[in-house]
Amino acid sequence: MSRERLRTTFDQAAARYQDARPEYPAALYADLLELTGTARGARLLEVGCGPGKATLPLARQGFRITAVELGAALAAEARRNLAAFPDVSVVTSSFEEWRPPAGERYDLVYAATAWKWVGPVKYAKAAGVLRPGGRLAVWAAGHANPADADPFFTEIQRVYQEIGEGHDGTWPPPPPEDEPDPTPAEFEASGLFTVVATRRYVWALEYTAEQYLALLDTFSGHIAMAPARRAHLYAEIRRLLAARPDGRLTRHWWAPLTIGRRR
Repeated sequence: MSRERLRTTFDQAAARYQDARPEYPAALYADLLELTGTARGARLLEVGCGPGKATLPLARQGFRITAVELGAALAAEARRNLAAFPDVSVVTSSFEEWRPPAGERYDLVYAATAWKWVGPVKYAKAAGVLRPGGRLAVWAAGHANPADADPFFTEIQRVYQEIGEGHDGTWPPPPPEDEPDPTPAEFEASGLFTVVATRRYVWALEYTAEQYLALLDTFSGHIAMAPARRAHLYAEIRRLLAARPDGRLTRHWWAPLTIGRRR
């Protein structure tokens, strides 16, 4: 399925996304503000806010935020979650088609687990709405495979392979400290941003079977998966976890952060 079609699948998970997806580490937000020099009252633009997962922590700190979201259902969830913050506005639009108010410029443009879904115009668009010297910050949250990774993920990978949905590349993937992140190179290749900082964050969360399935229901590949394949996969997940004394798995996450300065 194409990127254009896959990026629209998240709207189907609008009601589940906020609770099912993990919170980003507090250290990430602290570094974001320190490394970008963003102070209270600054104007922020978020690309692909979803239901407000990364918007809320920044809204609570008093920033003025314009949040752009492609999915109508996700944007509606974001407005509901952010209703207590009058300085936050949510716009239903793709970032590619969104147009800022005349003369509006932002101190920081950021995207949390959304940047890869935006088309090639994204760097020029971000640079065009930033004040001179403004910052662009991008981070994501993906599956990490440290040395002490839960063996569940190797066991279930066999099921993914059986149904034709196996991991791209070799298994197991490299540990988070060795995971390649193309974003810094993309920043520089755009010719519009100079990378000023990169950071990586790793954390672990425990999930019951139902909690983990709720998480998978927010991933584009699982939403788009053929129903019979998904049903088989989910049955195997339940079976594997039911055989464990506590019925739980531990999933490690990693979030690479890239910060660039507008040239």
